[in-house]
Amino acid sequence: MTPLLEPVCTLAIELTRPHEMGECPGGTRRIIPIVGGTATGARINGRILPIGADWQVVQAGGLAQLDARYAIETDDGAVVEVISQGIRHMAPDVAARAAGGEDVPFADYYMRTFIRLESGHPDYDWVNRSLFLATGGKRGPSVHLEIFRIG
Repeated sequence: MTPLLEPVCTLAIELTRPHEMGECPGGTRRIIPIVGGTATGARINGRILPIGADWQVVQAGGLAQLDARYAIETDDGAVVEVISQGIRHMAPDVAARAAGGEDVPFADYYMRTFIRLESGHPDYDWVNRSLFLATGGKRGPSVHLEIFRIG
């Protein structure tokens, strides 16, 4: 049976300047603080709390391992934890354009994340029993993700 993808929400995640750790055994490491943003959509609406970060490792060849953890406070008062792990790959010319501040179309590179959501709020218990997939990319000082429940 082929899984279905149900739209859940769009995240606009606000970031601040990365904390560069330099070259480590697995690649170039950086920590990018998550300082806010929004969640809008069919099943989740609210604001991204100013807590959390994306711990990245960029390997030779432009492959970035993404590992983010943060939280959404919904409009109706629930807190939903987000654990997002995935990859982003940009060809060298695309990476140079993005590093130069260009708003590179998402179709010019690959970025996908596997997402787990968790909440203790009874109205959001469904997130505890579901897996999620996201697609999107970076736009200026923010990341935009389309979140889908895997059905």
